[in-house]
Amino acid sequence: MMKWIEKIAAFQDSRVPWILLAVIGLGLELAAYSIFQKWLFMRPCELCVYIRFAMACLVIGGLFGTVHPKTLALKLVAYGVAVYGAAKGIAYSLTLIRIGRAYSSDDPFGVEGCSTTPAFPFHLPLHEWFPNVFLPTGDCGIDYPIVPAGAVLSPLQKYLTDLYSDGWYLIPSCHFLNMGQSMVLFFSLMLSVLLICLVSRIIVGIKK
Repeated sequence: MMKWIEKIAAFQDSRVPWILLAVIGLGLELAAYSIFQKWLFMRPCELCVYIRFAMACLVIGGLFGTVHPKTLALKLVAYGVAVYGAAKGIAYSLTLIRIGRAYSSDDPFGVEGCSTTPAFPFHLPLHEWFPNVFLPTGDCGIDYPIVPAGAVLSPLQKYLTDLYSDGWYLIPSCHFLNMGQSMVLFFSLMLSVLLICLVSRIIVGIKK
């Protein structure tokens, strides 16, 4: 068991896991904006942009860890930002699930508090700095394409907008894992991996 702990501790002292963390987070951010928002006309709601903020924290944490993973101060900042992002991502995603269920059940009280003016942590005006990415333009609970009138779609766009017409799902044809559920799974996985690496490093450090 100790051998595996030492291997995990040594692995997170390299740049590879931190680069991987930043690339995964950035890739999902780009997919959310470039593919689903811009190309498939899915408008982000308030909770969606909060989830993007949480994803950005993973990217920033990964970048800090990449600079010099063996430097304790940078590593602590990297873990702090990334763990914070993963935890916030889980909380935001659970709220999105609750609002989605309320919307589906026509419960008007379940969707209250969803605003077009977001309030990011630390009072960051991300919706003013980067409005294309962090400004909500949709309603909570509505995660299907809203194609503008007169828009000319390519065959692939038409196929995908039809595929997601019932909402965003990891596997749309089976209605398997909606957006909130998928994000809970993703952020939970990221948080688990981060904590395992952190605890392994602490154990090895105490042993030495």
